Amino acid sequence: MKKSIRDFTFSIPWNLGLLTLAAFLIATSIKAIALDHQFICGGISGLSLLFYYSTHKLSPSIWFFLLNIPVFVLGLIFVSRRFFLYSLFGMLAMTFFLEVINFRIIIHDHFLAALSYGCIAGAGGGIAFRTLGSTGGASILTIILHQKFNLRIGQTNFLFNFIIFALSFAFLDTDLVLFSLAAVFVSSFVSEYFMSLFNQRKMVLIISNSPDAIAKSINENLRRGSTLIYGEGAYTGQRKKIVMTVVNNIQLKRLEEIIFSIDPEAFVIFENTLNVIGRGFSKRKVY
Repeated sequence: MKKSIRDFTFSIPWNLGLLTLAAFLIATSIKAIALDHQFICGGISGLSLLFYYSTHKLSPSIWFFLLNIPVFVLGLIFVSRRFFLYSLFGMLAMTFFLEVINFRIIIHDHFLAALSYGCIAGAGGGIAFRTLGSTGGASILTIILHQKFNLRIGQTNFLFNFIIFALSFAFLDTDLVLFSLAAVFVSSFVSEYFMSLFNQRKMVLIISNSPDAIAKSINENLRRGSTLIYGEGAYTGQRKKIVMTVVNNIQLKRLEEIIFSIDPEAFVIFENTLNVIGRGFSKRKVY
């Protein structure tokens, strides 16, 4: 059952559906909120808005499509065919929604507008990151630079957005640029939340006098594997087996009951981990 669910998340319908939803949310944040307040966003979308505000020619959707052409030429050369095709779909979906969305979310206060824009755009961005593609733009460039030069994706995104916002000060009111920065800051937090929404795991280290019994019970009751790490107490000098396992948040309480029902004096460390790749958890995401 778990294997079939993981396989479904790698299927074409699942990825196209998520990319469509992500494109709709990002386009909504731009057309329904950002345009009314002249906000700038990150990536190629932000560059499209900057061209639109400074020239008042063409529409944001046309600028977005045109600026993506050289990016996708590079993507065709340097990234995998699968990632390229998924991203092409995501970019076309973004272009479509940017063109057809005409409704407005009426928000008079710039701060509330920035908060609303950041939440909607961040949700779309986080959903897009959970697919095997993207909605086009700067994400393709960051993947290329990461694969070819080992540059970190976060750092590359930050540098690209820094250049866009630095240019924005020359064309837009300073207050609007600062509100836009606040919106992007909110967007990054919301995006990270959506990325980790179903991937949050707990790595657990268990120091106990009954490690074998605990490991056996974890395997039988939680259907989770565990690893025995051999350590030594710094004070006592006593050799110990340390049980290491990884569980999801739902299994955490049951794990506590297993541990302390066997050894009430056990010493347990819980550590948050964003993603776990391997059997029983996530598959490796290859671009």
